[in-house]
Amino acid sequence: MPEDRDITLRIGHEELVVRQRYETASIANDVLIGLWFVVGSALFFSESTATAGTWLFLLGSIQMLLRPGIRLRRRLHLQRLGSPHAETARDF
Repeated sequence: MPEDRDITLRIGHEELVVRQRYETASIANDVLIGLWFVVGSALFFSESTATAGTWLFLLGSIQMLLRPGIRLRRRLHLQRLGSPHAETARDF
């Protein structure tokens, strides 16, 4: 009979809240980036809306710069908590 090989990590409540907040921020940021690029692409089909499409591409590009900022902020916050699990393979 095979042994149960599941690993259980115990992480404090405060750390879980911090991780969930940053993960949610990262997901929301990624959704908005996708939205800006899709709408911006559609606006390029008409010459009269191409300028608005360009602005949305710029907005999406700026938001892409926020991604590493969210990750860095999360890492620093977890280090400040003294988390032994500040780094994971699922780092977003």
